[in-house]
Amino acid sequence: MKNYTYTISILVAVTVAYLFPSYFISIGDFKLNKLILPLLQIIMFGVGATLTLGDFIEVVKSPKKVIVGIVCQFTIMPLLAFSIAKMLNLPAEIAAGLILIGCCPSGLASNVMCVIAKANVALSVTLTTCATLLAPIATPLLMKWLGGSFVDINALDMFWSIIKTIILPIVAGFALNYFLPKFAKSIHGILPIFSMVGIAMILVIIIASGQEALQKVGGILIIAVLLHNCLGYLLGYYSARMIGMEEIDCRTIAIEVGMQNGGLGTALASEMGKAATMGLAPAIFGSMMNVTASVLAAFWKNKPVEAEAASK
Repeated sequence: MKNYTYTISILVAVTVAYLFPSYFISIGDFKLNKLILPLLQIIMFGVGATLTLGDFIEVVKSPKKVIVGIVCQFTIMPLLAFSIAKMLNLPAEIAAGLILIGCCPSGLASNVMCVIAKANVALSVTLTTCATLLAPIATPLLMKWLGGSFVDINALDMFWSIIKTIILPIVAGFALNYFLPKFAKSIHGILPIFSMVGIAMILVIIIASGQEALQKVGGILIIAVLLHNCLGYLLGYYSARMIGMEEIDCRTIAIEVGMQNGGLGTALASEMGKAATMGLAPAIFGSMMNVTASVLAAFWKNKPVEAEAASK
């Protein structure tokens, strides 16, 4: 149950936010959605503060694996999202939100799930980092191409939003770790707690803000998000399998592809002034992927790679 504590906490939190939205929309005259950007910036600063130059060695050691993972990340999920949105005939801004989460990089949770699933954790960290650093270019271009048919997308504005939301905080955190490694190491223990609480707060705020829209499209949107998420795992895994990658790496690619940075998706929707519509799919995805990934990781945990190899 220890592996599911955070997942259950997220589900409880978003359920409460949906049932009692007024408590999570504002405090007095202060709108809580103003917290989304700084919360994500703090989370990404924490990511940067844990990075070292050694984390990028995997790019040099296994360039093929990294390239395959990045290509899968930025092709499978965006195209899946577009196809599902069209197939289910989702409302324009809801569809754009599904495509938005599909165009985002993978998030921190994927690294944790790779540990549980006995996957290639070093590759997972490298893929998450590389995809995040590529996001300022890849995400706006993909959104302009695929999401532009649903809502107006300003790629340059989105580029700057991603730079200030994730890249600058990561660079600042990395600089702290590089120049003040002892201090950075001293705060490593509390950074995961900040990240978990911050992500939960972001999801709760978005669910509460979009409760009315969620009442209208909740069922179909949940189906869309579940399809998107699970097909991401499936196609990620078999894409890696088809080109002959090892089981441990196939698991990694599957998790990296299927899990997205829901916090970034909600922050970008909020920056566009569409948190209550475009922000819904990223928020639901961020909640749901923790459940599906926990189940998948637990399944793989009980199916060791070494035992598989020995049985062949």
